[in-house]
Amino acid sequence: MKNFWKAMLRHPGGMIGLVIVTVAIFIAVFGPTLFPTSPWRMVQRPFLPPFASPAVTLGTDALGRDVFAGLIYGARVSLLVGMVSTLVALIVGVPLGAIAGYFGGRIDDALMRFTEFFQTIPSFALAIVLVAILQPSIYSIVTSIAIVSWPPVARLVRGEVLSLRSREYVQAAIVTGQSNSWIIWREILPNAMSPVIVLASLMVANAILLESSLSFLGLGDPNLMSWGYMVGAGRTVIRQAWWITVFPGVAILISVLGMNLVGEGLNDALNPRLAKDGR
Repeated sequence: MKNFWKAMLRHPGGMIGLVIVTVAIFIAVFGPTLFPTSPWRMVQRPFLPPFASPAVTLGTDALGRDVFAGLIYGARVSLLVGMVSTLVALIVGVPLGAIAGYFGGRIDDALMRFTEFFQTIPSFALAIVLVAILQPSIYSIVTSIAIVSWPPVARLVRGEVLSLRSREYVQAAIVTGQSNSWIIWREILPNAMSPVIVLASLMVANAILLESSLSFLGLGDPNLMSWGYMVGAGRTVIRQAWWITVFPGVAILISVLGMNLVGEGLNDALNPRLAKDGR
């Protein structure tokens, strides 16, 4: 752990990303408590420009709602969807990839054909179809994003397990009579998790973009304020009130950038070869 933090500190991009993600999580968790104004409540006249009123710092939208309140509450929705959908994708993809890589043969072929079936359909198109079928809600959005996100996890874990199952410590566990499940969960997966952790950080960023895109198209949860909804609501009046679209768009950009920078930092910190080279 000490070496991990030393490697992260040597990666300025990773530390910047970590600060961005930490601030975003703080806003998502404590923002609504510190800023109790409902994002749906009309607080001023419509299309009030930014900084025109101290009470409404970032202006209002077409219905007189506070844009800053929308950003605060939207952070919770975007990060919640990103993290929960990534967790669900890991719960599905890691076991499937581990089983396919460890047992091989027909089991591997069957699981990989099943995985490839989901990868033949563009992820965004599949997410749109799933949300439309399940009806737009926070649960259907999380489910849809998780369904389109687990195949890369399964393929990555499968590749790692294939490279690790012939190692000496795995063969020793087999010789001593350990069960297959014990070998997979106690011997192989702990040594295969470094690239999975890096992929997970990038998946959160991708999930935030997917949720924002779905909300932009009107497929978001109608009861929850999100950054994608705000961008979509302001696109028709972007020339008249640019701030309605720009501010949530910048929030999406910064959050996704932070997640990607964290992913790069984790890749360097958890990659033994790079650590050995002194990077």
